[in-house]
Amino acid sequence: MSWVYLAVAGVFETVWAVALKQAEGFSRLLPSGITVVAMALSLYFLSLALKTLPLGTAYAVWTGIGAVGAAVLGMFLFGESHAPMRIASILLIVAGIAGLRLTVS
Repeated sequence: MSWVYLAVAGVFETVWAVALKQAEGFSRLLPSGITVVAMALSLYFLSLALKTLPLGTAYAVWTGIGAVGAAVLGMFLFGESHAPMRIASILLIVAGIAGLRLTVS
């Protein structure tokens, strides 16, 4: 169940990053509220995952999911670069997340 908690935490990590972009320096109420709630939920689910997963692995996977999610959504929602090197770099992060997952039972 810890890996499920960690995946959920990573999704909320992505949500708050995207909402933070939309909040425009916390000047817009709804995106600001989504940011704060998603941050709290992300940390809550991370804390549940950390009950049984190693800290270094869980933290790296959590931030990796957030980084990949934010980068991919940035390309689709905000017109950020789709350059091949950027996509290759994102795939390297995914490979790192998968490698970490495979090394912990």
